[in-house]
Amino acid sequence: MGKRALKPHCLALIWSAKGLKSLRRLSADSATPQMGVLLDSSGASVGELMERGLADHTAGRLAGAEATYRQILAVEPDHADALHLLGVLAHQSGRGALAADHVGRAIGIDRRQPNYHNSLGVILTELDRLDEAESALLEARRLAPELAAAPYNLGNVFNRQGRLADAEVAYRQSLRLNPEYVDARTNLGHVLNELGRPAEAEGVLRAALEAQPGSPGVLNNLGIALFAQGRLSKAEASYREALGRRPDFADAHNNLGIVLLAAGRFEEGWEEHEWRWKARHMAGGARGFSAPLWSGEVLGEGGVLLLHAEQGLGDTLQFCRYAPLAAARARVVLEVQAPLARLLSSLPGVSQVIARGEALPAFDAQAPLLSLPRAFGTTIETVPARVPYLAADPDQAAAWGRRLAALPGLKVGLCWAGEPRAGFPELAAIDARRSISLAALAPLAKVAGVSFVSLQKGAPAAQAADPPPPMALFDYTAELADFADTAALVENLDLVISVDTSVAHLAGAMARPVWLLNRFDTCWRWLLDRQDSPWYPTLRLFRQTTPGDWTSVIADLRQALHILASARTQKA
Repeated sequence: MGKRALKPHCLALIWSAKGLKSLRRLSADSATPQMGVLLDSSGASVGELMERGLADHTAGRLAGAEATYRQILAVEPDHADALHLLGVLAHQSGRGALAADHVGRAIGIDRRQPNYHNSLGVILTELDRLDEAESALLEARRLAPELAAAPYNLGNVFNRQGRLADAEVAYRQSLRLNPEYVDARTNLGHVLNELGRPAEAEGVLRAALEAQPGSPGVLNNLGIALFAQGRLSKAEASYREALGRRPDFADAHNNLGIVLLAAGRFEEGWEEHEWRWKARHMAGGARGFSAPLWSGEVLGEGGVLLLHAEQGLGDTLQFCRYAPLAAARARVVLEVQAPLARLLSSLPGVSQVIARGEALPAFDAQAPLLSLPRAFGTTIETVPARVPYLAADPDQAAAWGRRLAALPGLKVGLCWAGEPRAGFPELAAIDARRSISLAALAPLAKVAGVSFVSLQKGAPAAQAADPPPPMALFDYTAELADFADTAALVENLDLVISVDTSVAHLAGAMARPVWLLNRFDTCWRWLLDRQDSPWYPTLRLFRQTTPGDWTSVIADLRQALHILASARTQKA
């Protein structure tokens, strides 16, 4: 799923012309006792200077506005409105810490102004001081229950914290106060997408689009809602319309790439996918190497190519398959996440495997792993699908074989959950849609002739202590320190059943039979309307037919497992 474009936090009652007019009235009222004070050679009073500063501020003449606010403060250091607006201006110009200081001083002078607390909440949100931002915005809402900007900005805080249900409530409150608040409607659509309610999100976003026709941000979010419903052609049209209005909109480019890849239109899809480095979810994530991006060319004699992992463990397992191909054109150094380093040392042709964080040697060109399909011109017909391309250590595998020999029947590995990634709310929302509980797999326990082996790591692994009866679940995961250890165990299993996580990629890369439980709003790599995968010949997909419906998926899985176990029993 692509990145949702959340509307930037907005000081709606301050930065808009309407908001600045309201502040003019506020400032004139507060300046009344000082109207006789002359501050410049023209004889301007505090109120007149405030009018001048606000006029410049509204017109975008920020340097002039700042000079005027400072002129006021030179004579009246405790002029709360000037401090507040100076803070707003500092925030607009990217000086967040200074902005928080100015607005905090204004609040210290006059705690009764809801706009001050609202402004501080927005500034602190941008500084990622979310708990403080929440407190400021709650105070703004308490002081002015009618202020639609306060719950809107509070919704943005909740969104950043991954508190999606709270964000929904806040945006809806903002819309009750101001039904024409398009930004609140847009962000509500974003949250509904994240909550796995894309049809509802579509309705909200279409209403936002009626109020703001042609908005690139709304069109991008609408495309996400359409993609999540499996309506790829409509999603593509929405992204392309957004790009027609804003050609440099990186999120829309990246999301268009996801649609094209999911549709199997790889050639254009890989090109659009390169925009991921400018999209909001990966902005600033590029490594900044001085060496050029490798485009598939043969490097000169002794030329060194650095291939480096990006994003998740599953991505690395899937796309490290290109490293041996690249080794025919350069000397390859592969940098990967530490838990994968030992396993990926088995890749043929790779000169050196380095765990991320270790020192890198000199290199002549570089490429992130997910840019390699583009470099090799991969189409759906030319996916390098020869497996296995990863192998377990033979001695470790043999040791596990001896230990598992006593397990009766079919030996089936289970992985039921991905990594929650609580620090990344959007990834956490995706994980909530792809993961299940071990208890949800209870119907599998009724299949005779199967011994289940846990492959689950992380917090959900604790569920293995209480498997659904009468499931025979054997848990050796405390002995699995890295993926090389896991690979040795997987080598001895007859089947791996996994949700869409790294374990499925591992089994596929090792050419082990793997059944993947796939959410309705599928990841692009699994394409559409297929039970197989061009990436992994031994993989079978079990797809949700409606969002959130794991019951029918597990029922189909149980039936397939029953057939497989029965065949094994008859053969024995």
